[in-house]
Amino acid sequence: MSLKAYCISLAGVALLLVALAHTGYAAEKETSMTETKKLESATVAGGCFWCVESDMEKLPGVVKVVSGYAGGEEVNPSYEQVSSGTTGHREAVQISFDPTLVTYREVIDYFWKHFDPTDAGGSFGDRGAQYTSAIFYHDESQRRDAEASKEALDASGRLGKPVVTPLIPLTSFYEAEAYHQDYYKKSPARYKTYQYFSGRDKYVNKTWGKNAGKSAPEKGSFVKPDDETLRRLLTEVQYDVTQNKGTEPPFENEYWDNKAEGLYVDRVSGEPLFSSRDKYKSGTGWPSFTRPLVADNIVEKQDRSFFSVRTEIRSRMGDSHLGHVFDDGPPPTGLRYCMNSAALRFVPKDELEKEGYGEFLPLFEERK
Repeated sequence: MSLKAYCISLAGVALLLVALAHTGYAAEKETSMTETKKLESATVAGGCFWCVESDMEKLPGVVKVVSGYAGGEEVNPSYEQVSSGTTGHREAVQISFDPTLVTYREVIDYFWKHFDPTDAGGSFGDRGAQYTSAIFYHDESQRRDAEASKEALDASGRLGKPVVTPLIPLTSFYEAEAYHQDYYKKSPARYKTYQYFSGRDKYVNKTWGKNAGKSAPEKGSFVKPDDETLRRLLTEVQYDVTQNKGTEPPFENEYWDNKAEGLYVDRVSGEPLFSSRDKYKSGTGWPSFTRPLVADNIVEKQDRSFFSVRTEIRSRMGDSHLGHVFDDGPPPTGLRYCMNSAALRFVPKDELEKEGYGEFLPLFEERK
């Protein structure tokens, strides 16, 4: 405004304009603050926060949804800490909504329709306390509304089983890492594939009759090729490892001694699995990691082959056999994810953006 005042020849007019401008700015600021105060918040957990965030943002009257962690005592937990299931936190979202357009009760009524509230063990393919559902009420009014909504859902008999989602007073909410926010917008292909293979779409479609025609991945999403195509795309060793639970020779594979910075993705689906930051020299002759890059992309299964009981590691979307995990690894996890190079594809740090993994670049920038 001072620039405008300078350009006016009459000093009195200039002062008047400045005064009016200041008054207008103050009024605008006050209005903005008033509008902000009108917004209310709801905090819920319904499994993978990518999915809950995506679903809740579609409700008219919702202004913003933030992915984060709630329910535990750990202060400012990391995704890795929460994924370990030891912090007491759940993956949760905090919803900012305009109460003149949608009520808290309507937000909760809508929330029920996007996950399975009768599952006490997790959410679809994601098992563990960190994926269990909850409504974190902010005050007594929210508690009453959430309780009434829950009772109404139970009384309807729509789910066939009782709702087990607990109502818990909110003590704290910690915003998740930046790459988790709006994940469905940043990585739509990987998000849609994850959502489809998790079983969430199928459950919602069957239970509520919603999303008809959207239960299959859209164009650009990953759909596992048929066996004939896989045999054509993969080498003999790659096919044997990923599809037949084979094992490649130690010290005679592509990545056992790779020291470059970057990501290791699934050979079949491309889903990000491990980072060079967590790779270490185990002496076994296979690429070894202390932890997965994205825990959601890893599936553990009991393996009783070779007269022993081991924990097999598979990719979630590609369902590729990757290797096994053992408890003889170094700190900070004490785990050794012993993988087959044939099941992985290495994406160098400098090519992450080009190949669609740009959200992981900050992992390497932190080391500078």
